Amino acid sequence: MVTVLLALSPTVGTAAASTPVPGSAAPYCYEEPSHPTADVSDLEARFNSSNWMQTLQAMYQRRWPSGEALAIAQAGDPYWDRFVRKDSFEAFAESMMVAIHEETHMWDLDPSRTRWNVHTAAWINASRQDMRVPLHDGFPRKEILPLIKDRLSDSMDNIYLRDRTQGEYHLQGVLAELNAGLTGLPAVTVVQEYIKGVGASNARDIAATNLRYLLLYLRVAKDRHPAYWAKITNEPKLRELVLTQFLRTAYWLEKSAPYTGKLGSPDADKITATNYSPANIAILEEFTGRQVRTDTQKHCTT
Repeated sequence: MVTVLLALSPTVGTAAASTPVPGSAAPYCYEEPSHPTADVSDLEARFNSSNWMQTLQAMYQRRWPSGEALAIAQAGDPYWDRFVRKDSFEAFAESMMVAIHEETHMWDLDPSRTRWNVHTAAWINASRQDMRVPLHDGFPRKEILPLIKDRLSDSMDNIYLRDRTQGEYHLQGVLAELNAGLTGLPAVTVVQEYIKGVGASNARDIAATNLRYLLLYLRVAKDRHPAYWAKITNEPKLRELVLTQFLRTAYWLEKSAPYTGKLGSPDADKITATNYSPANIAILEEFTGRQVRTDTQKHCTT
């Protein structure tokens, strides 16, 4: 199993649309355009190590416009080459989980948008980018470990929670990893037929696990850090972002579910089941002020 590992750093180098409103009575569903059956055979035939960025943008223009928009926004980033495989079209498509994940970090954590532990930014999709979302610092994310009673996310727990450096990251790290996971997953879901190797084999696990971390972080905030809890529950932009990310995770896990095995292990669905435990749904609904659906429309509020 491949695990995306980015050592988040305070020095890593738009307007919101259709955002949910905490406390609003209107139902809200997360959706975004994707066309996973659009023909890209001509792009496959012409692909080479020199035209990969042109191919990337054209591929996502047809299949996932949010990916095209992110690629255009980050086209000048010199770090793309670290993440993109160019030896074949199949390898290229498979590498998009890591490439889009990491380029989301690069966009979100650019110092022009994010001030570490003070406010963050999040590339949600082509029509929505959340800016200056207040964080109020927080506490080390490793504090959620006692609430994890299984080993379903153990490989990622070892990196993000037990690691001496990563475990000390606060809400900034929790939100950043979830947001990157929620671009890496659709990046490979829409080109799944080209993925033959293991380079995207935990895309679903990453999304489910990082949502787990966020929900548990909120529970620990309320139970052990009441002053911090009071601050963040008074931030509408943060509450909107949390709600959107919960619904967005449900949306893309459902879209990618037919490709379990290629894009994730069976543990992803087991982790998701724990994310819908009464305690987790209760903290989500208390924090966001919205009730979420737990039926076949999990990407919606009631």
